[in-house]
Amino acid sequence: MSHVQYLEVEGRRIAYRHREGASPTILFLPGYGSDMEGAKALALDAFAERRGIGLVRLDYSGTGSSGGEFHQGTLTLWLDEALAVLDRVTDGPVILAGSSMGGWIALHLALRRPERIKALVGIAAAPDFTDWGFPEVLRATLKDQGQLGGEGGAPMMTHRFWESGQQLLLLGGEIDVRCPVRLIHGDADTDVPVDIAMRTMARLRSADVQLTIIKDGGHRLSEPHQLDAILRTVAAFVEP
Repeated sequence: MSHVQYLEVEGRRIAYRHREGASPTILFLPGYGSDMEGAKALALDAFAERRGIGLVRLDYSGTGSSGGEFHQGTLTLWLDEALAVLDRVTDGPVILAGSSMGGWIALHLALRRPERIKALVGIAAAPDFTDWGFPEVLRATLKDQGQLGGEGGAPMMTHRFWESGQQLLLLGGEIDVRCPVRLIHGDADTDVPVDIAMRTMARLRSADVQLTIIKDGGHRLSEPHQLDAILRTVAAFVEP
C-alpha cells in the first residue's frame, strides 16, 4: 500500500496516498465525513495496483489523517484542497472518481481543469445537496443553532458548510463539463435520490454521459457486485 504523504494547502496539512503508475491517473474524492480508507477507495487502489496505473486519494482537512477540525471544513476549502492535489501531485490525464459529495467536487474540478480530465465517474454523486437536501425548516434550525447532527457517530453539518455549498450550486443551469461522464447510482439510495443523477445527466454539456442504475443499491455502493460495477466503469477509460 502507498504510504501517507502530506501537502500544505494554505496552512492546512492535507494527507494523501499516491500509488505511482502509468497514465491516466485516478484521483479518488471521498464523500462528506468519509476518508481515503473506505471500501471504494481501497477497491480502486487495488485495481490500480493490478493494472499498473497511478492513483491518488486524499483526506480533506478535518478528516482521516489530515490536520484540522471537521467543523471548520467547508465545501470551498475541500474543493481547494482537491484542486491542489490535482495540480501538485498528479501529471497528465486524470480520471476523477468522486463518491457522494466527492462527485460534486469532481464536477467543479472538471470545470476548472478541463484540459486535465480524461473522464469523470460519479458514484452516488450528490451535487447541490445543501440545496435539495435541506428544506426550509432545517435551514432555519441550522442558521439558528450553527450546526446539526454530530451525535451517534454521524458527521455534523455546520452553517458555514451549508453557506459554502450554496455558493457552488450546479444543477440550476448547464454544467459545462465536456469530458465523458459516467454516473453510477442505486435505485434504493435514500440519501441521494436517483432523480439527482437524472438531473445531473440532463444538465451536463458533454455528449458522452451514461447513467448506470444498480437495483436495490443504497448510498454506499460498497457490496462486492457494486464495487465490481464501479471498477468496470473505470476500466473502460483505462483500456488502450
